[in-house]
Amino acid sequence: MPEDITRRRRRAPAMSPEDRREAIVTATVPLLFEHGANVTTSQIAKAAGIAEGTVFRAFKDKQELIHTCVRTVLAIDSELELIEQARQAGTLAERLSWAISAVSSYLDRLWKLMSVLRDSGYDPQADHKHKGPPPEMQRIAEQVASLFGPDDDLRVDPSLAARLLLGLVFTNRMQGKGFGDSTADSDLLVELFLHGVKN
Repeated sequence: MPEDITRRRRRAPAMSPEDRREAIVTATVPLLFEHGANVTTSQIAKAAGIAEGTVFRAFKDKQELIHTCVRTVLAIDSELELIEQARQAGTLAERLSWAISAVSSYLDRLWKLMSVLRDSGYDPQADHKHKGPPPEMQRIAEQVASLFGPDDDLRVDPSLAARLLLGLVFTNRMQGKGFGDSTADSDLLVELFLHGVKN
């Protein structure tokens, strides 16, 4: 068998453009957490196992790649699924504790990336034209609100209850940002939310 045919058969199937972009993003996201916008296309290519020129065939420039990575980190599909799974819990307190864990992990991931990007001189809001709360947080709030049932005896509308709970979660994750280093765990947050801070 001719040698050139043998080489062609050994070569891995070519990726589709969409799969190639996804593979590059997957390789780049951890580098963004480490280097911010100062990550080089050489580092990206090495992590992705590709030639540097392939990065620019998949993306117009590094800015577009970073923007795509930020959108990937902002994605909340897994968090929405975890909150949906919270319906399995028997009590309201258990459902809310489950949801808080999902939201807390999301906020920690989001804030870590935003911080390292800003420190490296990249404005993560530069391409964000939406006014008001991020649509991702609005969807999370709607999903949390759906955890409240007719038998939970709420004093307020479920949507307001969800926003108040998320406000607690938001401020609770702000350790190291001028608000001290201590945080409440999910169960304590739920206890405070449902029953207050007074003994």
